[in-house]
Amino acid sequence: MRVLIIDDEENIRRTTSALLEGMDHEVVAVGDGASALKQLDHARFDVAFLDLKLGEQNGLDLLPELLKNTEHLDVIAFTAFASFETAVEAMRRGASDYIPKPFTPEQIRQALARLVKTRKLQGRVAELESRMSGSTPETDLTTNEPAMQRVFDVAFKAAAMPTNVLLLGESGTGKSVLARAIHENSPQRDNAFVTVSCPSLSKELLESELFGHVKGSFTGAVGETWGKVARADGGTLFLDEIGELPPEIQPKLLRLLQEKEYERVGEAKSRRANVRVIAATNQNLEKAVKEGRFREDLFYRVNVIALHMPSLRERKADLLRIASAYLRFSATQCRKKIKGFSPAAEQALTQYAWPGNLRELRNVIERAVILGEGEYIEPADFPDKLSHPTRSERTDALPLGGNLSLEELENEHIRQVLREAPTLEGAAQILGIDTATLYRKRKKLGL
Repeated sequence: MRVLIIDDEENIRRTTSALLEGMDHEVVAVGDGASALKQLDHARFDVAFLDLKLGEQNGLDLLPELLKNTEHLDVIAFTAFASFETAVEAMRRGASDYIPKPFTPEQIRQALARLVKTRKLQGRVAELESRMSGSTPETDLTTNEPAMQRVFDVAFKAAAMPTNVLLLGESGTGKSVLARAIHENSPQRDNAFVTVSCPSLSKELLESELFGHVKGSFTGAVGETWGKVARADGGTLFLDEIGELPPEIQPKLLRLLQEKEYERVGEAKSRRANVRVIAATNQNLEKAVKEGRFREDLFYRVNVIALHMPSLRERKADLLRIASAYLRFSATQCRKKIKGFSPAAEQALTQYAWPGNLRELRNVIERAVILGEGEYIEPADFPDKLSHPTRSERTDALPLGGNLSLEELENEHIRQVLREAPTLEGAAQILGIDTATLYRKRKKLGL
């Protein structure tokens, strides 16, 4: 933590600083209230040790000033003039704890330990309140599919150990849900679960979000941050879509995994963080390694336990049960009394291939609840692609070896590649043909 010591006695500042630095905290010590407020204007601190007798200044009067407009600061008061009344008054004005002078190193350690424990409990309560607010459906970790059950079995065995886990599978299969479940069944469950979305930011901003930065380290760095690695210390760092991690950041992540060390952007000082890493990707990382887009040594570090999440079309025995759970959740959110799906609606759900997996299923169910007007969801409440799926959108899509001509197979393959590729040029590259040829084929198909 970053600690601010406010005491007018130089000897107290020196000995307390040495004690806290020996506990791996970063310390700034000042002798008066004005200097303390100046420090808080320019930097973020986690805790302040405040002497309640600062020469002619009353520390009790300074206490509210320290807390005003200062997010996440806890103040621990200490004084040689200890009494029950001053302790009560200090707590009333916002102090988190109280230590009488002279104090021992053990009293400092215990005060910080109480502070850490309180913060963990506050974080846990905030997380539970967020879940109970109804923003997301209740997590369901039961299955009727043997392949999915094997994934759960290995995941919860791995949860008990601090080993790194790599979750593989298509987008929307529930990798982030499983990552959180692993955390909640691990020894790290009382500490933070911190998510970093690797493709969401530029290289510079992603590095800052991961490791933090100091003031002035890049354009726009008007203050300093600690980064998500520091927040996840003692807990779990979930790296979503790690296959998109820029090459420049990969060696820094490797260092964190191997040595538990990292540096903030613009700072030469090495810091330590003990984090358990769970990574997820929908890419083929082995192929990325061969193509030079992903470091081989980093791949082996994150790939200690690899779990492949089955797609929704591979979980036919679970589909209607999951859909019914989404239906109950959405109906409650929309305050609608819907009993379930009609037989025709169930058939539409089961014959669709669900390329977007669980994420797409939830969106479809939510839409159906909003548009539905009867006691049961009907096919008319679904998007047209469910009511009238193309061959590629059915669970029996592209039956290789079946009663289909090569032309039919080629046409369906071209349709699917065009649907998923971001550009025509990208689709042509996937298909192995030039853009002009693909343009003619697309025109022939009426696309």
